Amino acid sequence: MKRIGFAFLIGVLRLCAVLPYGWVARVGHGLGLVLYAIPSRRRHIALTNLRLCFPNRTDAEYEALGRAHFAHVVRSYLERGVQWFGSEKAIRRLVQVESHIDLAADASVPTIFMGFHFVAIEVGCMQYSAGAPVASLYTRMSSQRMCDLAKRQRGRFGAQMIERGESARKVVSILRAGTPVMLAADMDQGIKNSVFVPFFDVPACTLTSVSRLAKLGRARVVPFITEVLPDYQGYKLTIFKPLEGFPSASEEEDARRMNEFLETQVRRLPEQYYWVHRRFKHRPEGLAPVY
Repeated sequence: MKRIGFAFLIGVLRLCAVLPYGWVARVGHGLGLVLYAIPSRRRHIALTNLRLCFPNRTDAEYEALGRAHFAHVVRSYLERGVQWFGSEKAIRRLVQVESHIDLAADASVPTIFMGFHFVAIEVGCMQYSAGAPVASLYTRMSSQRMCDLAKRQRGRFGAQMIERGESARKVVSILRAGTPVMLAADMDQGIKNSVFVPFFDVPACTLTSVSRLAKLGRARVVPFITEVLPDYQGYKLTIFKPLEGFPSASEEEDARRMNEFLETQVRRLPEQYYWVHRRFKHRPEGLAPVY
């Protein structure tokens, strides 16, 4: 049954890759609204996160934002068909790019592209990898089949896929050789190599890997965001200027600055951030669990 289910999933994704993008996006949006109406653990997690990060809103406002978020999340799952199985041309057609740095002129500078878990993060990474060498860190999934599929399809334009947790020496050697590294460090991965710093004034267990790798690789840290454009027009990848004075002498201060940058983008696109993740899974000693 697991093999049949996996084969069905592949079939759905391949179908989504050949259907018009607007159709797929609209179906995903509608399905997300239906699924939000059904009580679930993920809905509970999303609403808990929203209440923590945006206090003093009304119940109706939380419901509206949660519903819009579910529509984006489910839509992103179907749109992965285009991202994983669509042509390079199709992806380039869908993704607008705005860069605040000269990517070609600065190609030799050791660079960490620091992404965040907005719903469209994957398509931005794949669009970049279609045009330039890059390595990308990923987190192993619980399903080996899905992990192998995701790794293969995410790297199909030449991105070097590196499992999070592999030797830091490997990542550093890649940086010093002139290949940029893409990673996202805005999820709760446990208290090891993490610090508690505010995220919307809530203590959040935040990885310090960006700061450490930047120091070891003597790399600049360049944030990027991929957002979903309105009216089913595709996506926009924005590459920002490098963070000044990053990394600093303090990993905690670097983690704080990373969260502050992320907050500014979440406030701009609140429905597109990945609220269904347990961002506050680990809590400082003495604070009660929130989920």
